Amino acid sequence: MNQCLSTKALPADPGPSAWREILEPGPSFAPLQADIDADWVVVGAGFAGLAAAWRLSQLVNDERIVVLEAGRVAEGPAGRNSGFMIDLPHELNSTSYAGATEKDARDIRLHRAAIDFAATMAAECQLPSGVFDRCGKVTAACAARGEQHLVDYEKHLQAMGETYETLSAQDLKEYTGIDFYTRGLFTPHAAMVQPAAFIQGVAAGLAPSVTLYECSPVTAFEPGRQGARHSLTTPQGMVRTPRVILAVNGLIQRFGYFPGRLLHVFTYASMTRALAPDEIERLGGQPNWGIIPADPMGTTVRRTSDLRGSGHRLVVRNHGTLNQSYEASSANMRRAAKLQDQAFKNRFPMLSGVEFEYRWGGRLCLSLNSVPAFGELEPGVFSACCQNGLGTVKGTLAGMMAAELATGTDSELLQSYQTFDAPKKLPPEPFLGWGANATMRWREYKAGIEL
Repeated sequence: MNQCLSTKALPADPGPSAWREILEPGPSFAPLQADIDADWVVVGAGFAGLAAAWRLSQLVNDERIVVLEAGRVAEGPAGRNSGFMIDLPHELNSTSYAGATEKDARDIRLHRAAIDFAATMAAECQLPSGVFDRCGKVTAACAARGEQHLVDYEKHLQAMGETYETLSAQDLKEYTGIDFYTRGLFTPHAAMVQPAAFIQGVAAGLAPSVTLYECSPVTAFEPGRQGARHSLTTPQGMVRTPRVILAVNGLIQRFGYFPGRLLHVFTYASMTRALAPDEIERLGGQPNWGIIPADPMGTTVRRTSDLRGSGHRLVVRNHGTLNQSYEASSANMRRAAKLQDQAFKNRFPMLSGVEFEYRWGGRLCLSLNSVPAFGELEPGVFSACCQNGLGTVKGTLAGMMAAELATGTDSELLQSYQTFDAPKKLPPEPFLGWGANATMRWREYKAGIEL
């Protein structure tokens, strides 16, 4: 591009980062306050950025790696997701989880490699029990439409030779404590994380060759010309470097790349206050569990217990909106709160009177054809962006692969990852906004009680 690219003001994330709020104070990192040189710069300290920095530190020995995080670690989108690291096909813009066998087999290999990498980071950082749990995944239905989704999914898993277990309504009641779900499907290779605790722990455990600066948004980015170093300006400093990995998900467009090709979607969630002992007894079930809805537009539910003294809490996530402005409105939040209140009431009638303590929204990035925004964009500038609604695992994967591509490391995983097509061009506005939001509302309506 050979031009100076200036980023705009950072978008505001609606509501608190609840997963971070319930933790004890974590590590803090100073902002960049000087002009420095580095061998590598990674922009973004979410799942993609930390995986990129971690993988780089394995590949380039003692070269100096700088990570620039715009806000505070784990307060942005990385700390706002539901915490499922899913190995199997899972696309938010699909009507079911059953896809093309060959493509899905590729995705499964890649996703499991990313989960293995996350497990290694968790082990080397000695993260506490419950921060990373390779416990598998339960997908559940509560009505005929969702049950049919599961039947189709089972057939698809059979065709791929994947292991699974069918769960009855009684199995699901013993698991969750509620009798809302009628049929389920357990698959064993996924993991669940406390996303903010995972991000904090990995950030604190980076190699000595990696320096992380938080509260250091890139306000201007000037790619180097004719072999010159790239310059990244922050409010109080600057970094000059020959190689940059942009791990900023949808904000890659703020740097001037992939114009007209990325969808900016918000999803919304609510977390209860800590449950009282009598409420925990009334609920029953397991102390830690998660349910993925059989209908992709349904409600995701998690129960988490006693991580760093946070108590037993329930999390409900549903609703999605297209916000190409990167900003969710107060009306979006009110609509989400209404839907989540009803979803909680439907599922937990024994917990009448339990209030939500936190409500928030989280930014996602999708492409029309569900592919990453990946590759070398110009000499020495690499993208690890567009996670298509599965930032934990696809972000980790993108960061790993960007580090390998940038260092010239050949691997079967990288070769497979590079078989993705480029993101397709989007329809023009206002048709894009109208069409996408109308489609999501229609699919939420069709999800029925699954929502």
